[in-house]
Amino acid sequence: MTNAVLLRITGEVAKPCELTFADLAAVDAMHQIADVSPLAGGRAGTAITLEGLLQVAQAKSSAKYLGLHSQTDNFHASIPLDGVRSKAFLIYQLNGEPLSLKAGGPCRFFVPDHLACRSAEIDECANVKFVDTLELTAAKGHDNRPHDDAAHAQLHANEKSHQQ
Repeated sequence: MTNAVLLRITGEVAKPCELTFADLAAVDAMHQIADVSPLAGGRAGTAITLEGLLQVAQAKSSAKYLGLHSQTDNFHASIPLDGVRSKAFLIYQLNGEPLSLKAGGPCRFFVPDHLACRSAEIDECANVKFVDTLELTAAKGHDNRPHDDAAHAQLHANEKSHQQ
């Protein structure tokens, strides 16, 4: 296993974190999802709940938005925290190894049934690959999700080039 930082948690937290694979795997078992496939059709791996990560970093009550950042493809989304806090998870492991870039690593953020969140800000593009930073903010943060079909198609074309 590597000691490389897979995930940073910053912003409105009492304990900013830089978490390695071992750190993520060591989070309490009640926050681990050994097999995400029943929750996320077509996806595989081990995940940690967002709630578990918020506890590790000691999210402040002032945190209202969750920023999902990926330096790999310069993708950023900012979504209401309350809408995903108890539902979302981050896939970080596949077959006992850190999630590869090809599989969307270092972490892959997923919200099962994003429509149930009842927020226009939580759409399918809130399921983010290549996540390396979670940023908790008091107000909406940096968000460069596409706003039209052409931009959305371009995003997915760029994404495929990162997975090869």
